[in-house]
Amino acid sequence: MKAMSLKSVTFMIFVAFLVWSSAFETCNARRGKHWRQSRSASSSDSSLWKKKGSSSSSSSHHRSSHKNHNGGSKPKPKPPSYHKPTPPASPPPPYSKPKPNVPPPKADDGGHSEVFNVMDFGAKGDGITDDTKAFEAVWTAACKVESSTMIVPTEYVFLVGPITFSGPYCQKNIVFQVDGKIIAPTSYKYWGKGLLWWMDFTKLVGFTIQGNGVIDGRGSVWWQDYPYDDPFDDESKLIVPLYNTTQKHKPIPIGSEFDGKMPNIKPTALRFYGSFNITVSGITIQNSPQCHLKFDNCVGVMVHDMSISSPGDSPNTDGIHLQNSKDVVIRSSTLACGDDCVSIQTGCSNIFIHNVNCGPGHGISIGSLGKDNTKACVSNITVRDVVMQNTMNGVRIKTWQGGSGSVQGVLFSNIQVSEVQLPIVIDQFYCDKMKCKNQTSAVALSGITYEKIRGTYTVKPVHFACSDNLPCVDVTLNSIELKPMQERYHMYDPFCWQTFGELMTPTVPPIACLQVGKPSNNRPQSDHDAC
Repeated sequence: MKAMSLKSVTFMIFVAFLVWSSAFETCNARRGKHWRQSRSASSSDSSLWKKKGSSSSSSSHHRSSHKNHNGGSKPKPKPPSYHKPTPPASPPPPYSKPKPNVPPPKADDGGHSEVFNVMDFGAKGDGITDDTKAFEAVWTAACKVESSTMIVPTEYVFLVGPITFSGPYCQKNIVFQVDGKIIAPTSYKYWGKGLLWWMDFTKLVGFTIQGNGVIDGRGSVWWQDYPYDDPFDDESKLIVPLYNTTQKHKPIPIGSEFDGKMPNIKPTALRFYGSFNITVSGITIQNSPQCHLKFDNCVGVMVHDMSISSPGDSPNTDGIHLQNSKDVVIRSSTLACGDDCVSIQTGCSNIFIHNVNCGPGHGISIGSLGKDNTKACVSNITVRDVVMQNTMNGVRIKTWQGGSGSVQGVLFSNIQVSEVQLPIVIDQFYCDKMKCKNQTSAVALSGITYEKIRGTYTVKPVHFACSDNLPCVDVTLNSIELKPMQERYHMYDPFCWQTFGELMTPTVPPIACLQVGKPSNNRPQSDHDAC
């Protein structure tokens, strides 16, 4: 019995020793390198990796995977990448402008672009204090940071004098977020003998101006001061009021602040020069002394969902003016002004204008071109899906006698006109003075297509006045339906002079004056004249 008890005790001690030894080896294995290597290297251990990954993987991998967990089944994780991901951030604000293949912006908080508020640079925003220096300071700061944002906050009014946002040495992709109101000074003391621009943006790359704010040029003090010899729209000569009534200039100027007279040179509200990939959206530009928004020598311009507003009788207040620029899109905007809603000048190509409301104003124009015997080159212009109401002209091409160069490849399509005085115009005898000298050379016009131009007119449906020596060729009319609406002007039938092309469908009214084919004496342009 004792022997049996001794054997039992010995056997139990032996079993306990084996169990203890096994546990000791397991602990050593888990403390060594063998378990870590087999977890990542062996494909047969994928089930173990899936089970242990959420609790045993590195914190950086957990953060990068966290955004994929939405309460459903856990996705199969990927091996950790070579870089440490940042935590998931909230969606960027509306004014963030992501750019493909661009390094991330400098971050001050969770990867967001750096923000500069004009109020933090001394701006008062009371509409009385001059905030020009604050705007200059905020630009100096934002200019140094790629993808930075300048904030003009809502519910404030900022008085800003003439200012230049110069960018040759600035970082790219800067956003100018305008949610408040910026107003121009009405004192002549700010303008000296005259400046061409109020807010000038030069040599910028990827610049965006956007927001829900207003930029107000307060141009009425300039309009009241404009001289009687200012340029006027030549098509006004075609508009003869009934009962011998005439439109007159505004009365004697009332003067600006401090009883000073504004200079004769009237500034453009916003000008972009020598810039690439520019976007203007959301804002309202109103009451500019002259042109509201100008692009000169720019490539890659997008204007959308914005408004321009000034009275229909405000002189020479073009809405958008394009010059020496290409690859431009203007869409989904409302343009109301005292001159051309859009003016396309020399050096422009690849221009696409669509879904725009125009009126009041003088319509959408190519030109004027060739003034003072200059050479003008314009090509590949498309204007479509536009509504025009109570404008002087609809779609127009205007050139001066004595010019050279060409306009070619133009499409005006799906234009709805309502009470427009002159819906379709080509004028190669344009003259914005009382009298101009007759000259034989001209800008050559070819490949001009008008289709689906419909609505009502109050003076003349079509006015084609082409050069004697260089007639217009390849002018195509398709689905033209224009009905008269008697108002307060003498009305006229369609007019054509030296215009050659083709009627694709019957027109309303009949345009019998268009000559079919090409002119027999069409003079080819010399190499000097050609574009």
